[in-house]
Amino acid sequence: MSKSDRAVRRGARRLVTSLRPTVGGLPRSYWWLWGGMLITSAGGFVVPFLAIYLTTQRGYSASFTGLTLAVFGVGSGIASLLGGVLADRIGRRAVLLASEAFAVTGMVLLGTARSPALVLLGTLVVGLGLNASRPARAAAVADLVDEADRPRAYSLLYWATNLGFSAAAVTAGAAAEHGFLTLFVVNALANVAAGAMVYRWVPETRPEKTATSEETSAGRTRGVHRDRPFLVLLGSVLLLGLLFQQPLVALPLTMTADHLSPADYGLVMMMNGLVIAVLQLPLTRLAGRMRPEIALAAATLVTGTGLGLTAVVHSVPGYAATVVLWSLGEIVVWPTCMALVAALAPAHGHGTYQGWFLSVWSASVALAPLLSGQLIQAFGSAVVWAACVVLALSAASAHLVLARLRRPTPLATASVDTDLSVG
Repeated sequence: MSKSDRAVRRGARRLVTSLRPTVGGLPRSYWWLWGGMLITSAGGFVVPFLAIYLTTQRGYSASFTGLTLAVFGVGSGIASLLGGVLADRIGRRAVLLASEAFAVTGMVLLGTARSPALVLLGTLVVGLGLNASRPARAAAVADLVDEADRPRAYSLLYWATNLGFSAAAVTAGAAAEHGFLTLFVVNALANVAAGAMVYRWVPETRPEKTATSEETSAGRTRGVHRDRPFLVLLGSVLLLGLLFQQPLVALPLTMTADHLSPADYGLVMMMNGLVIAVLQLPLTRLAGRMRPEIALAAATLVTGTGLGLTAVVHSVPGYAATVVLWSLGEIVVWPTCMALVAALAPAHGHGTYQGWFLSVWSASVALAPLLSGQLIQAFGSAVVWAACVVLALSAASAHLVLARLRRPTPLATASVDTDLSVG
């Protein structure tokens, strides 16, 4: 064996050793869910290009395109809550399989639709299919993974999502050059593949119900509105959602006011994907050493600082630096929120709790453009970035309140056979 071969093997062993604390010890069923998430994200061609498809290929007006995107949003919001409730009632696996079937059906319908009514129907079905799986998948992860490992598991899922979307952004444009129907076919095949992985390798993970546990869990699930820690978390999630929409809503307007081009905006936002791709895993390990509420509060403050500084920069490097800063917060915020939802939920209510969490996040996505647009029109964009600082401080305070409210609870996860573990 040559010296170069030995060096390569030593490097590979070091890489495996360094990654083991991050990726080791998670059950195989989790990795099939992770792989399905990566595939559907990488094949997620349709939604980002839907507005372009409707206006340039089908000749629909801007108003009809806006209506279509609104229908997608409505379907997504309904699916988040309904998918969570159904995941608790009929099972995580059943909802995952049904959602992939809905997504494939919607893709075919939307890609072949020749009337406005069918376009709207196909868009609604796609919204339902793509989003009903999210609470079911999150609930399955909570069932499979011990509470101490959930932040890491959700962080890896988030990493897979961003890696997939980054790949889709690069390849979708090239695929569209062969015809927009290619986008629908590839997206549908990705969902078929994800569904096949669930069907073949992911068992039903919903815990078996006993008379006592069913009564306790049902009572708590019905009383979501009386779960104070969870309500505090939902309030902070609404604020966080408003924060993380500003790079999409207020930032392009702010940069335009500084006479910067759309290409400059794209270059600046590219830093977000780069930071997540490179730093997701090491930051996950660092955040895992802290209480999740404390990690979430710290990440929120970092996010608020990055967004707040946007008001005082006026160049591409300056904007890029602020993106790097709030991206560091984003890396921790989303998976930590999901882990906290799982920790607060009763064993048989994981789907419902994740559904409420995702629905509140969707509500913030809808509210952000309305609120930001009003502020910018009345006072200018600097007020939006100042408001981000206030929102971040409020959300961080809520996370500290949550730390005081949340009491240690027994682990409520399904048992996993040791032969399903990797690493």
